[in-house]
Amino acid sequence: MADRGCPLEGAPLPAEVRESLAELELELSEGDITQKGYEKKRAKLLARYIPLIQGIDPSLQAEHRIPGPSQTTAVAPKQQKSRPTTSRDERFRSDVHTEAVQAALAKYKERKMPMPSKRRSVLVHSSVETYTPPDTSSASEDEGSLRRPGRLTSTPLQSHSSVEPWLDRVIQGSSTSSSASSTSSHPGGRPTAAPSAAATPGAAAATALASLEAHTHIDLHSAPPDVTTGLVEHSYFERPQVASVRSVPRGCSGSMLETADGVPVNSRVSSKIQQLLNTLKRPKRPPLKEFFVDDFEELLEVQQPDPNQPKPEGSETSVLRGEPLTAGVPRPPSLLATLQRWGTTQPKSPCLTALDTTGKATYTLTYGKFWSRSLKLAYTLLNKLTNKNEPLLKPGDRVALVFPNSDPVMFMVAFYGCLLAELVPVPIEVPLTRKDAGSQQVGFLLGSCGVSLALTTDACQKGLPKAQTGEVAAFKGWPPLSWLVIDGKHLAKPPKDWYPLAQDTGTGTAYIEYKTSKEGSTVGVTVPHTSLLAQCRALTQACGYSEAETLINVLDFKRDAGLWHGVLTSVMNRMHVVSVPYALMKANPLSWIQKVCYYKARAALVKSRDMHWSLLAQRGQRDVSLSSLRMLIVADGANPWSISSCDAFLNVFQSRGLRPEVICPCASSPEALTVAIRRPPDLGGPPPRKAVLSMNGLSYGVIRVDTEEKLSVLTVQDVGQVMPGANVCVVKLEGTPYLCKTDEVGEICVNSSATGTAYYGLLGITKNVFEDNLVFIVGKLDGLMVTGVRRHNADDVVATALAVEPMKFVYRGRIAVFSVTVLHDDRIVLVAEQRPDASEEDSFQWMSRVLQAIDSIHQVGVYCLALVPANTLPKAPLGGIHISETKQRFLEGTLHPCNVLMCPHTCVTNLPKPRQKQPEVGPASMIVGNLVAGKRIAQASGRELAHLEDSDQARKFLFLADVLQWRAHTTPDHPLFLLLNAKGTVTSTATCVQLHKRAERVAAALMEKGRLSVGDHVALVYPPGVDLIAAFYGCLYCGCVPVTVRPPHPQNLGTTLPTVKMIVEVSKSACVLTTQAVTRLLRSKEAAAAVDIRTWPTILDTDDIPKKKVASIFRPPSPDVLAYLDFSVSTTGILAGVKMSHAATSALCRSIKLQCELYPSRQIAICLDPYCGLGFALWCLCSVYSGHQSVLVPPLELESNVSLWLSAVSQYKARVTFCSYSVMEMCTKGLGAQTGVLRMKGVNLSCVRTCMVVAEERPRIALTQSFSKLFKDLGLPARAVSTTFGCRVNVAICLQGTAGPDPTTVYVDMRALRHDRVRLVERGSPHSLPLMESGKILPGVKVIIAHTETKGPLGDSHLGEIWVSSPHNATGYYTVYGEEALHADHFSARLSFGDTQTTWARTGYLGFLRRTELTDASGGRHDALYVVGSLDETLELRGMRYHPIDIETSVIRAHRSIAECAVFTWTNLLVVVVELDGLEQDALDLVALVTNVVLEEHYLVVGVVVIVDPGVIPINSRGEKQRMHLRDGFLADQLDPIYVAYNM
Repeated sequence: MADRGCPLEGAPLPAEVRESLAELELELSEGDITQKGYEKKRAKLLARYIPLIQGIDPSLQAEHRIPGPSQTTAVAPKQQKSRPTTSRDERFRSDVHTEAVQAALAKYKERKMPMPSKRRSVLVHSSVETYTPPDTSSASEDEGSLRRPGRLTSTPLQSHSSVEPWLDRVIQGSSTSSSASSTSSHPGGRPTAAPSAAATPGAAAATALASLEAHTHIDLHSAPPDVTTGLVEHSYFERPQVASVRSVPRGCSGSMLETADGVPVNSRVSSKIQQLLNTLKRPKRPPLKEFFVDDFEELLEVQQPDPNQPKPEGSETSVLRGEPLTAGVPRPPSLLATLQRWGTTQPKSPCLTALDTTGKATYTLTYGKFWSRSLKLAYTLLNKLTNKNEPLLKPGDRVALVFPNSDPVMFMVAFYGCLLAELVPVPIEVPLTRKDAGSQQVGFLLGSCGVSLALTTDACQKGLPKAQTGEVAAFKGWPPLSWLVIDGKHLAKPPKDWYPLAQDTGTGTAYIEYKTSKEGSTVGVTVPHTSLLAQCRALTQACGYSEAETLINVLDFKRDAGLWHGVLTSVMNRMHVVSVPYALMKANPLSWIQKVCYYKARAALVKSRDMHWSLLAQRGQRDVSLSSLRMLIVADGANPWSISSCDAFLNVFQSRGLRPEVICPCASSPEALTVAIRRPPDLGGPPPRKAVLSMNGLSYGVIRVDTEEKLSVLTVQDVGQVMPGANVCVVKLEGTPYLCKTDEVGEICVNSSATGTAYYGLLGITKNVFEDNLVFIVGKLDGLMVTGVRRHNADDVVATALAVEPMKFVYRGRIAVFSVTVLHDDRIVLVAEQRPDASEEDSFQWMSRVLQAIDSIHQVGVYCLALVPANTLPKAPLGGIHISETKQRFLEGTLHPCNVLMCPHTCVTNLPKPRQKQPEVGPASMIVGNLVAGKRIAQASGRELAHLEDSDQARKFLFLADVLQWRAHTTPDHPLFLLLNAKGTVTSTATCVQLHKRAERVAAALMEKGRLSVGDHVALVYPPGVDLIAAFYGCLYCGCVPVTVRPPHPQNLGTTLPTVKMIVEVSKSACVLTTQAVTRLLRSKEAAAAVDIRTWPTILDTDDIPKKKVASIFRPPSPDVLAYLDFSVSTTGILAGVKMSHAATSALCRSIKLQCELYPSRQIAICLDPYCGLGFALWCLCSVYSGHQSVLVPPLELESNVSLWLSAVSQYKARVTFCSYSVMEMCTKGLGAQTGVLRMKGVNLSCVRTCMVVAEERPRIALTQSFSKLFKDLGLPARAVSTTFGCRVNVAICLQGTAGPDPTTVYVDMRALRHDRVRLVERGSPHSLPLMESGKILPGVKVIIAHTETKGPLGDSHLGEIWVSSPHNATGYYTVYGEEALHADHFSARLSFGDTQTTWARTGYLGFLRRTELTDASGGRHDALYVVGSLDETLELRGMRYHPIDIETSVIRAHRSIAECAVFTWTNLLVVVVELDGLEQDALDLVALVTNVVLEEHYLVVGVVVIVDPGVIPINSRGEKQRMHLRDGFLADQLDPIYVAYNM
């Protein structure tokens, strides 16, 4: 019995419970549910059969409302009437909501997320002193004194019995900067904290991560779980690594990892990534539903409606009619007639009182003054403004009114003056700077209304930004305006009998009110005279306004309710309006209450914000009384959070004379003006009502009075009845506007004489109408965000965020919530202003709790949560945040946040289904299938060698040493090599005989000084030049095997020397040949710091060796003897040396000679590194074989003279030239603007037939195209530039050559490519990727495309591995320690079916073949080979194959300050490293943009975004990114990143 698990023996459990238990067991065994979830559900099932309340699972307390420790802190005692004001932001929530949030958070207590790391310099945005506190929504925010006693604080992790064990282990220490350490506790429970190395950023002191895997529920020997798909089984498809010098296990099974230097990866980074994995592993979301899978490409999931979702069941709503406008009252014919009447009969009657920022009344406008000043203005406008003797304005022209919020008097005069002059006023905000938030849209509105004149006051005009001329500056996007100052002294007095002929009764436009839509566009709503009058009458009747009443107006008098009540309706009833400016409210939030008291005002017009502010400031004010009020109109009563403000305000002020029925919420919109307003009972209003609605129901557009648990409800209040004389109905949001059912949320349409003849005619407020004629409003359409098939309201999300206490991290009123569309769905973004004193860690804590609260209450994930420094969000004119501008900045990457948390893993649920590998097809059916489909097997070959030349010469030229001796004998003075320095002068040359003699001297020195024997290996460590070539042939002359090695860089010995040492050791070199300068370097003190210099083999310098001949030149016994070793480091960081036999060496030279038509009379220019691959062959071998002259340009010299290579090509009239991508990039970047200067210097490239880029990667089309375009001006033929392709197993597979068709470009579908399919598409179609042919296949070379796993031949619509067979294939890898089984299959692979006889070498590159329409040299159709990328580099994610370069290209396009990018994966998380070419504070803008673009274009969720300085991504001499080095540097914490964001 004591054991929780065992059910009661005596009473057998009912069948359905047993069934449920069995289902649970199954879910647990299949990994569909966590251990914790299992225990929780099981306990719930057994709860009523086992009396164990005392031992109840803590996670159940929230449901059963058993006051546990978490509840007692969260729920405040209700008996707080005596001191009701707390720091809880009453405006935004009711108790239910706060309670809900705290309960939701209590559930999540144990979830731990990895905190982003930041560099110190980014942390210190600026000192706290320099901050001005922003416009918060409470003016006197004395946070300290307003603390609530029972606040929920963030308690450390508690070890619940059910919490998964790893959570107790990884308790994150304070890592606020990239240098702080992370702490973790050992199983024994002793925390081992390393001393934090905060003083030395970069040198992060990382402590040992306790062996996490020991406590996780993952079998150590399986591959890590694929968090990206939720499929735990995941096998790695990888080529075995070649000659790996590093021991990082790709499968990462051990708990300790090592990087290249053998550094164990237990750094902070890897522990954070482990934390991230742990966060992502819990199946938090339901498993993704089934997707449509097309074999060809992935399709996005269309979210299917949940069959259990609530559906509307009510009857159809009827149209709601307001009471008729009363007929008996003598109505004024028009507003202007009323004004004239009051102005002449009651001139002393006060109309408007303006207050200054101290609350003093500065001026009271009487009706008499008001009338005369309006007349004066109308007269001036009509008669005194001329343009070339024509009146400037005609009736019906639009005029902008630009008045500050503190000057209601001038505004009223201007408004009515325009009406009198039959002009249409367009009130707008005062522009403060040339680039205000949204000012461009206001400019668009003014332009579209044809406004050419703006009215303003003297003071305001002085404050506007000025141009140099002293005129008011032109604002961004505004039409040209003339400004008229309307202060009294600037106006002309009209003659006594003058009276304007204003017609203000018709359907003509009276005024235009601006409205900003959700997308940020500003539109004008036209309100005709008839509607204006009808609105005034309806408001008079609904609010029961009577003559000479006083109204306190806290709202903006330029628009909306502030204008309708405080400027228009008030004049109709000769009321006295006291206007409280925004600046006064900020200084004294109680000012409006004091004015109500002072003026004994009958009515006040406020927003819930104003009520909230006054609550915070009211303590100690004993002498205020609100008993005179009969109506307190709450203009934003439609807002879901206004209800708590109203309740709290009533709570506090009821004791000061405020009657409950006085509070009158109303709802309005610019299009329909006032929609509904609550009436006091004396005006016949029914009692107020509230409704508690299920937020889950609302998100599906259905009204459900809530019966569920109180975690996710929305309490709304009614906004009274429909306006007099209006009809209202609720229509469906989508599709044809049919009437809604009674329990369905829809959009309201108003039909009344008092609406704007708006641009839309639809009201932007979502509402529901209850049967007793009260209107309930659920939220504005503008704030609606549709994610998946559900709708969420921005205001509700704000309310939830604010309910997450403590509020000491962000400013209250400064939270923006909006949605952005990413991957065909709305994603929710929340941006808040952070207080300058909030620590990094606190803010992060707050952010993660907000995420959890919103997730729990709204069942929707937040895509991005960003905190920006105080005062940096764009402001709307009267406080508040300019939402659309904020969204714009977010999308443009100009928001500059100081903290970002992205959660794409939880939000994005419509990713395509992970690709399942199909069971393999048998060989026979494969061939038949290809035949039936009419597809060829993808194979191609270069020209046949046999009929190209007599085999006699080929036999003579079998050994290069023989060829050199023969040339020295027959053409001794024929020049073979010219070496240029940076100035372009020839520093050394070699004729045939000179080279032969120098080689002899080297051979003699090797045999005598070095005492080497035949077959010994010799390392040649030379800078690029003729010495290197002579040393190479010297080795051949004495039978030694040369290994060329790039010399160490004197400025960077630490990183370059170990590579040299490694190659010397791995190649088992018995001697090092080099120059004196390099010898000194190898033995220097600096070298000793990097490597052990005592273990160098014999070092010989060849600078001054004696002139000696060798007795006899060595001749190899057979062509298959080893000629030289070729070592190179691949981009995956693997050092591989291949063996080249004499036969392969001469075959290579022969193919190149034939393809490029090389003869002794030719000159070619080479700008390549001569250490490996094709670069080495062209530099050292080809000239000797073919006899042509090579102009050698060392790429290093271009650093001091970029134009060196092109000048040399022009000077020597080279028909053929070779370069690398790095050289091409240097020329494109460095000479872009100098083509004119080069032309002046006589550089002419028209001699070039072919310029080839030597590469081992996919051709970089963008670079080759821009190079061609740039140097077209210098005569470079458009078709000259092409690329070559080689790899370790064969250094030259393709090479364009001088004959044959031009290289072709095709466009393929990137999505099909991920499935290893090739589908050609049109240029410019979505997801298209341009691929250029990698040159022509060399003579004697055969190529086939084979399946990477089955090794079967593929059809040409498939992407597969390129296999090559040719006489110049390398003969194998040279053995390296630790890798004894050296992949025989790389060099002697055979197809699994089809032609199983030929031996092929596997290149390790993916590509495809296409038969083109072109004819090749032999007259047949030309087959083009397209290289897509290295197989080692590909990323297997979600069952698809991605090429890093494609993701990188997308990322670089995402923002202009991304200079370079590299991606790699770590434990199935995609890591994106971005170089920031800009200010450090812009770094965080990139996180969201990078995540967005990768989701949009590649359907991948980025796991980690790392932002680093320019130049951090390592690049090798070929210009290729070394992604694996980068990965190791990142994991060992060596990158010193600016920011690391771990996406949830």
